[in-house]
Amino acid sequence: MFALADCNNFYASCERVFRPDLQGKPVIVLSNNDGCAVARSNEAKALGIKMGDPLFKIRDIVERNNVAVFSGNMALYGDMSQRVRWVLEEYAPSVEVYSIDEAFLDLRGMEDIDFDAYAKRISSECWRLTSIPVSVGIAPTKTLAKIASKLCKQYPKLRGGCYMHRPQDIEKVLRKFPIEDVWGIGRKTARKLHERNISTAWEFREMDEGLVRGMFGIVGLRTWQELRGVPSIEFEDTIEAKQSICVSRSFSKEISDVGELAEQVANFAASAAEKLRAQHSVCIEMMVFAYTNRFKESEPQTYGSTLVSFAEPTADHRAIVAAAVNATREVHRRGFGYKKAGVVISKLMPAEGVVRSLFSDNEARERESRLSSAMDSINHAFGRGAVKFGVQGSGAIKSSKENQSPHYTTLWSDIPKATVK
Repeated sequence: MFALADCNNFYASCERVFRPDLQGKPVIVLSNNDGCAVARSNEAKALGIKMGDPLFKIRDIVERNNVAVFSGNMALYGDMSQRVRWVLEEYAPSVEVYSIDEAFLDLRGMEDIDFDAYAKRISSECWRLTSIPVSVGIAPTKTLAKIASKLCKQYPKLRGGCYMHRPQDIEKVLRKFPIEDVWGIGRKTARKLHERNISTAWEFREMDEGLVRGMFGIVGLRTWQELRGVPSIEFEDTIEAKQSICVSRSFSKEISDVGELAEQVANFAASAAEKLRAQHSVCIEMMVFAYTNRFKESEPQTYGSTLVSFAEPTADHRAIVAAAVNATREVHRRGFGYKKAGVVISKLMPAEGVVRSLFSDNEARERESRLSSAMDSINHAFGRGAVKFGVQGSGAIKSSKENQSPHYTTLWSDIPKATVK
């Protein structure tokens, strides 16, 4: 058996943890620069607010219904995700983190368990220990487990846990389950299936195996097999290192000054370098890019990028930040206001086993490595940006976050205070 634990309306639920007064009230969380709604509580959905709706288009709904609006707070969401995962790890031998708000649990080998009660218990413990509502679906395959978790959201009487295993129950659910909502079925695949008048998961399940393989290849076949109760998607409880790392951001206001733009790119590069070291990798190349506001068609537009190649594979904080700043000065064109910029580090490889040049300055490289490690340790202990290079300025990204909540769990200064009288 496999379980899928899915945090309900995760970003909105995180905001409610420290704002219990918002329970039962509409809440939305906005994207970068407070642009669009990327998370909605059930109450907000009931008002007709859709995923991706721009704030300026729904402002009347927001104001008329006193919708609580929050800017994205990824530090808070990431920390709460980790806390939920700690709870899940107590209930399964292996946990595969699928996304910030979803994780699979490998329950194979666990016998003589009332899985329906087990699913409800996991959901209850997540709520008790984190105040995050979690839907837990258990089924013979990962794909069916995801469907079971969705049922928890549709039917409150399931009390957060659903064990779907009897053939007659699976058939009943799949006959009504839209094919486009099946995990692994993308838009193109769904469109092809609709052209054949296949609109439900059950109709797809009943297709001929050879036809499925011919139309959708091995990936589609695995989904087809999973719907038939045959585990075909591997459980991955280890996180593979990324092959490239991108850090970019749109700015709240256009930036025309090269020094100001370089400051922002330096912060992007610092973040990318930190992520690179966190996965124990080094990089060979880095691309720096910047472009103007493409939505202002009446104004001059420009897009610039440059590729930096390092003499040796590196993860050194100073080398990557310095290279990014120099590249920004090459990309920048006077007279243009830049709306977005970023860095992409690529051609990654494990830090261990890198063959160095005979002429490499080992002492200098060791000093840089110790410096980077020290900065990581300090920033981890006291918060990102506690120590940084001067070229990073204040360390703040110039994005609009007018409605961001405090960093309740990641900054000492934002820890909630209680007064006892």
